[in-house]
Amino acid sequence: MEATFRPELDHLVFPFPPTPQHSIHFYPRDPMQTQRVNSIFEQTPDCIVIGPQVTKVNLKMGSNHCIVSVVFHPGGLHRLLKMPMHELFDQAYEATWLLGSGLSEVNYKLREAKQPLEMKTIVDEYFLTKIVASPVAAFDMALKQMVKSDGLLPIELAASLACLSLRQFERKFKETMGYSPKVFSRLIRFSKAYRLKERQPHLSWTVIAHTCGYFDQMHLIRDFKEFTDAVPGTIALEINSVPMGLQAGMKF
Repeated sequence: MEATFRPELDHLVFPFPPTPQHSIHFYPRDPMQTQRVNSIFEQTPDCIVIGPQVTKVNLKMGSNHCIVSVVFHPGGLHRLLKMPMHELFDQAYEATWLLGSGLSEVNYKLREAKQPLEMKTIVDEYFLTKIVASPVAAFDMALKQMVKSDGLLPIELAASLACLSLRQFERKFKETMGYSPKVFSRLIRFSKAYRLKERQPHLSWTVIAHTCGYFDQMHLIRDFKEFTDAVPGTIALEINSVPMGLQAGMKF
């Protein structure tokens, strides 16, 4: 994604609540600044690893903003890094710490690239060297079904699809995803509600709650307080205060 802002708009703060996706982000143009709850804005490294997140952050972009995102299927970042995902819980880490200095070369090439397709090719070439072919396991299919169901698949059924007992499933889930299956399901449902509001701000929260499978609006409010530290009405004001939504185009 690329965006150019007038210099006088450098005060704009974009809300970015957590999503169920794990990812690696490259910032080859102007630096990004990130603010967590009750903290100050800090400059983000040129390339960061985003594991299991449950807390909203605020973002400030430079005048010449560009982000190249690599988004993983559930469990994909765990396969790449070969480490328990709960060690990355709710923090962003400089990617070179975890994947080595080769990413610095990737960022240099991205800065020199002129076209999005060229950037995609640069990133593809790097990650293709990291791929180790392995068959898709029942556990991986269960994770994908949880996403496909918009977080409504019962945890017991997900464990059954993974051919594991509920306790085994929960233990493997925390190692692979960084949090419990219940939190993951809530994040999927919450993220769908947030993205729907970004795309169609005229929709009422009652309609959004029904569309996203919430039992009632109070359950939606609970998730928004949990994952954004604010009620839905406050989040709607934040969405309307910026010129574009950062998550509206995401697809899981």
